[in-house]
Amino acid sequence: NFSALKIFYRRAMERPFRRLPRCHNSLTTALLVDTYQITMAYAYWRNGTHNRIASFDLFFRKNPFNGEFTVFAGLEECLRFVSNFHFTDADINYLRNEPFACAMDSAFFDHLAKLDCSQLRILSQLEGNIVFPRVPLIRVEGPLLVAQLLETPLLALVNYASLVATNAARHRIMAGECATLLEFGLRRAQGTDGGVSASRYAFLGGFDGTSNLEAGRQFGIPCKGTHAHSYVQSFMDFRDIIDPRLQKSDGSWCSNFVALVKEQLQILVEIKEQLPEGIRLLDTNKGELAAFTSYAIAFPSSFLALVDTYDVLRSGLPNFLAVSLALRQCGYQPLGIRIDSGDLSYLSIQARQIMRAVEEALGDVRAGGFSNLGITASNDIHEEVLYSLNRHGHSITAFGIGTHLVTCLRQPALGCVYKLVDIDGSPRIKLSEDSEKITIPGKKEAYRLYLKNGEPVVDVMIQVGEAKPEIAQRILCLHPFISSKRAYVSASHVERLHHLVWDGLNGGIPFNLDLSLTTARARCMSTIKTMRPDHLRYSNPTPYKVSVSEQLYDFIHKLWLEEAPIGEIV
Repeated sequence: NFSALKIFYRRAMERPFRRLPRCHNSLTTALLVDTYQITMAYAYWRNGTHNRIASFDLFFRKNPFNGEFTVFAGLEECLRFVSNFHFTDADINYLRNEPFACAMDSAFFDHLAKLDCSQLRILSQLEGNIVFPRVPLIRVEGPLLVAQLLETPLLALVNYASLVATNAARHRIMAGECATLLEFGLRRAQGTDGGVSASRYAFLGGFDGTSNLEAGRQFGIPCKGTHAHSYVQSFMDFRDIIDPRLQKSDGSWCSNFVALVKEQLQILVEIKEQLPEGIRLLDTNKGELAAFTSYAIAFPSSFLALVDTYDVLRSGLPNFLAVSLALRQCGYQPLGIRIDSGDLSYLSIQARQIMRAVEEALGDVRAGGFSNLGITASNDIHEEVLYSLNRHGHSITAFGIGTHLVTCLRQPALGCVYKLVDIDGSPRIKLSEDSEKITIPGKKEAYRLYLKNGEPVVDVMIQVGEAKPEIAQRILCLHPFISSKRAYVSASHVERLHHLVWDGLNGGIPFNLDLSLTTARARCMSTIKTMRPDHLRYSNPTPYKVSVSEQLYDFIHKLWLEEAPIGEIV
């Protein structure tokens, strides 16, 4: 109500910054670092340079899966980590007793015990945004020692999250907006945390639900599931059904649902000449029929059957239809079938034809809606399978995707890096013979420029303090290292990409920063819709342009020449 809203905004004004609870994974502690972060921290401290003000960029160099876009994920967990960063007494005692630390001054550990992130500022792109190589995802500013200690935990929290979210988004694009996508990967994930994280970030990337109840509990993701082959195999015949009663939708009772199922199977036999060739209704597996009947009694309003335990067309589908017709007699509408093996294109098309034929033969009263029953496929689905199904045709309405999604089998790591770009206001550059590994020095701001049709055309980085791009302004955008790649852009819309997400001196996270999973998911979906189709396509996608301003370009090459040693030929 209005009064509650007034109280909310008054409190927001009184407390413009906030902190988050701990990370969902209890292993994400201050010790989740590589040893060299502690040794560097000690060397900084020993040298008296630990409080120099540094800026680090977290970014990646190449889009995953041979694609041309990436989904940024993991920001909320990063901010949870930063909100609670400190070394406990147990952490300090452990470090003191490590062999590599035995020669360290004990006063250093006293210093570690007092550290937190209250002197840091962090700017970041928003979670769920579509991002591109070289443009910083996160910029960390503050005391050198603390900022250096955040390197590994931030990379660990962003790398896998962004990889899974990107993988999920690619599956969503390939499956289309209308298909239901369900994440089924918990049992195949890299450990329990990998499974829970994969469920979370697959949902962010566009999936509709998960089979993972723990992820559902923690993150509010819709949970879906039916039954396994073992449930079907556990039945021999109708004698395994102990209680054959079913409560109808109107509250009355069907005293013998088993008998009703048998009647409906006989009706299917009688109309078999009106059904597509190749389906035999006299030889269905009786144990499977009993299993479906039992499952329908348990879940009459959400009956969805796994039909490939024995034979999809000769047994599973006819048995499903018999039980579904019986449910219709009791006032319920079945949901559909799941196919977990075989030729998914052929089987789904045949199943749809048979469902449609049954509805036409028996009419709307007895089989209404059968033409549109769901068909879920879950047989080792991945992006290439979806691409093939689209080319050959199918009648699948939902996909259960597991192994390839959560393990990111096509590319197991994103490759984010965390590089120093400024120290005490002096921009720093990392040089390499490989131009892809040369860093873009200094603190930078990034903007996305849009054309009149609403499509983003380029992400451009500028130096902090440089005039930001304006609408209709003619801006020269240059490739940071290839001088011939340049273009003037006049934008109809300019979007700032970096936002303040942590201000330690003022209390933490801006109160109005929405970090919810549903918001990040909506941002991912809406941003993808703005992209040109050729940037998103499966084969040979067009690279999206990432550029720097003319001023930043000149500075990069000036600093490059200053820092690079001059060779001598004798």
